[in-house]
Amino acid sequence: MSFAWPLALLSLWLVPLAVALYVLAQYRRPKYAARFTNLDLLANVVEKTPGWRRHIPAVLGLLALATLLTSLARPELEHKVPKEEATVVLVTDISGSMTATDIEPTRMAAAQEAAHTMVDELPEGFRIALVTFSAGVRTVVAPTTEKAVVEAAIDALKPLGGTAMGDGIVEGIAASQLDPEAIAATPSSKGGLDGGQSEDSPVIMILLSDGANTLGQTDPIDAAQQAKELGIPIFAIALGTQDGVAVVTDSQGRQRSINVPPDEDTLQEIAATTGGKFFSAPSADDLESIYEDLGSRIGYDIETTEITVGFAAAAAILVLAAGGLSLLWFNRFP
Repeated sequence: MSFAWPLALLSLWLVPLAVALYVLAQYRRPKYAARFTNLDLLANVVEKTPGWRRHIPAVLGLLALATLLTSLARPELEHKVPKEEATVVLVTDISGSMTATDIEPTRMAAAQEAAHTMVDELPEGFRIALVTFSAGVRTVVAPTTEKAVVEAAIDALKPLGGTAMGDGIVEGIAASQLDPEAIAATPSSKGGLDGGQSEDSPVIMILLSDGANTLGQTDPIDAAQQAKELGIPIFAIALGTQDGVAVVTDSQGRQRSINVPPDEDTLQEIAATTGGKFFSAPSADDLESIYEDLGSRIGYDIETTEITVGFAAAAAILVLAAGGLSLLWFNRFP
């Protein structure tokens, strides 16, 4: 909870002042009672002492005061509101280095599990596309609102080959502009190959890579510049550790172990160029958390609602409760 006028909370000093005055009044009660000299008559007049009940109306009144003073600060609550429409392009590295086991059970398995989390987090109306890159690039799923199609495609990913990261970004840009009606009979999208993204249907790209660009026709930074020109932010994720090792097959068919650290510098520059954000995922838990956070951030807007009326109503109810109990128990209004 936040407050539009936080300085108004300074008025809450009146609450401890009221508490102090009440305690002082209770302290002076026995002195006034002692002035009634005929104690036998006093015992007959007062059937019994109210005990703890006499404090309840006062406590409710103090709570009402605190609630009313808090309402002066105009309290606000933040809540998530699903966005109506957007296209999220998952551009995923499926090169041979994704077989590395520095992230258990493998980088590929961790990436698939986290991608499922992302898909689940996104609102139902979002279009999701899946693009993969290794030695070549491929649009596995064109933009669609059918989450089951994307989930099945994620499960089918297999790591093999080198890393054409730049080409993967270019393919992701092209996939984001595809008309899903023409490909998969899903709800229509806006824009064309040269149209960029509209305000009503923004495009967000999530790039996951675990190694340096080794193949392809396009430099990753040049590809990022193309995304920037179309207003497409890229959220870049570096998967794996600097000590990661993968077993690959060379051109002569022999297997050998090679070090496969993620290229964090390039991914950081890609994110900075496009106005996205860079993330490092050295573990499966980190990757899961990143995708969950991105799904929430991309799929929802944070809206603020003022709840001053609620606080004022609560204060009124507390005052009525204090007065009602006082009349019921002591035949007087406090």
